Order: sequence, then C-alpha cells, then structure tokens
Amino acid sequence: MHAFIFLVVMFFGSVMAGTIGALVGLGGGVLIVPLLTIGFGVDIRYAIGASIVSVIATSSGAAAAYVKDRITNLRVGMFLEIATTSGAIAGAIVAGLVHTDVLFIVFGLVLGISVLPLVRRLAEELPSGVRNDWWASKLRLSGEYHDAVLGRTIDYQVTHVPWGFAMMSLAGVISGLLGIGSGTFKVLAMDNAMRLPMKVSTTTSNFMIGVTAAASAGVYLSRGDVNPFIAVPVALGVLLGAGLGTRILVRVSNAAIRMVFVPVLLIVALEMLLRGLGLRG
Repeated sequence: MHAFIFLVVMFFGSVMAGTIGALVGLGGGVLIVPLLTIGFGVDIRYAIGASIVSVIATSSGAAAAYVKDRITNLRVGMFLEIATTSGAIAGAIVAGLVHTDVLFIVFGLVLGISVLPLVRRLAEELPSGVRNDWWASKLRLSGEYHDAVLGRTIDYQVTHVPWGFAMMSLAGVISGLLGIGSGTFKVLAMDNAMRLPMKVSTTTSNFMIGVTAAASAGVYLSRGDVNPFIAVPVALGVLLGAGLGTRILVRVSNAAIRMVFVPVLLIVALEMLLRGLGLRG
C-alpha cells in the first residue's frame, strides 16, 4: 500500500476507534492495537507505543468535555488514580520482558473475561439499591449528574470501594503491559464493583486513562517503541473521534452504551486470541 494511502486509511480508522473508545470509556487504545496489528500489520510493540500516545490524546479531548458536562466523578477518579498509576509503571517494565504472542493472548483473555459480568446486566439503565459504604462516606464519593436522555438529575451512591481500588491496581498493570489505558477494567471496576451508573463509569474512565497512560509512556519512549510515522496520525485521528464520541454519549442511554461495549470487546478479544495462538496470519 502506498505510504500516503496507508496514512489516510490509518487516520480514518483511528477516528472510528476514538469515537467508540470515548463512547464506552476505553480511550480508543483497546481498538487501536488490534487495528494496527491485524488491519495494517504493524509490529505490536509499535502499535502499543502509538496506542499510549493516542490514549493520552483521547483523555485530553474527551475528558474535558465530560467534566464540563459534570458527568465525570472527579473525586472517584483522583482517588482511584493512586492505584492505577503505580500499577502502570510496573506493567510497562514487564512488557519489555515477554514475547509478543504472550501479549496477544493476555490481551484477548483480558477482554474476553471482562465481558462476562456485563452480559448479565445488558439492559440495566441505572443501578438500584446501592448505599454508600464506609469508605465512600468518608471520602464523599457519591454524586449526581443531569441525564439528558432521562430528562432528570440522577443521584447515585458508591459501594465496595476497597474491591474497586484493588481492581484498579490490576487495571494499572494491564495498562502499562498492553498500552491500552485499561479503560475496560476501569469501567468494570466502577460499573460492577462500585455500582456507579454506566455513564459516570465511562466518563470517569476517560478522565483517568490519560494519567495512567502518561505514567507508563516514559518507559515506552525510552525503549524506542513510539514511531512518529504511526503515532502522529493515530493520535490525531483518535483525538477527532473522541470529540465525536463525547457528543454522542450525552444523547444515548446507559443501556445503549453497554450494548455497544459488549460486542466490540468480544470481537476484538477473539481476534487477538487467534493471532496470539498463531491461528490467524
């Protein structure tokens, strides 16, 4: 493929990944790595390096809009960043020590397992019966946001904070290991463990992933895994897509976001597993 056409196609593919990533709180990185490796044959280490840069760009673009709309829970995000940033540095160091096939398989397994709890509550609009636990009360983690689809202000509380914190530590390790911002685990920890509304989980995840990715980006830069020829068009495309995703999110329901989230993850998980096991060229 001619270099110019390659860049254009990669740019528009990144726009699509950025849109979906901002919509479901994954930051685009979880889609960028499969897009570059499977779609364009890019070495996975350069794909992960480009993904790290795009994750930071996505977070900068999407998070600002969500904070302005007051959907993001900043107190939850800042508290959980303690766990994700320390885990991200550890994961980035480990990433340089393992074979690329292992990265593909780990990536696929992580995504596949992440989908299971979501399927049970596919049509759920808002969590019910949630009460603040001791940590949520002390740290004042509960909040509210205006839901344009439901046409009212949603008050919500937070539970199982220690369990959510532990899941965030694992999310940080996976973020540094795979260069994805680990929005999947962040959304799961807030949606499933801490029982935040899906929109709050995805927007708070978008706010957090840039900080988490920045913690491990220095390691990838020092190792020479960030190729500007790939990283620049990908970052610009993802940033544009993130802007589109933020506009779409406020106009759809929590259940609709979950219905987009689940099939996207299943398809990507399968593709990455097949590649890691040598069953797809």
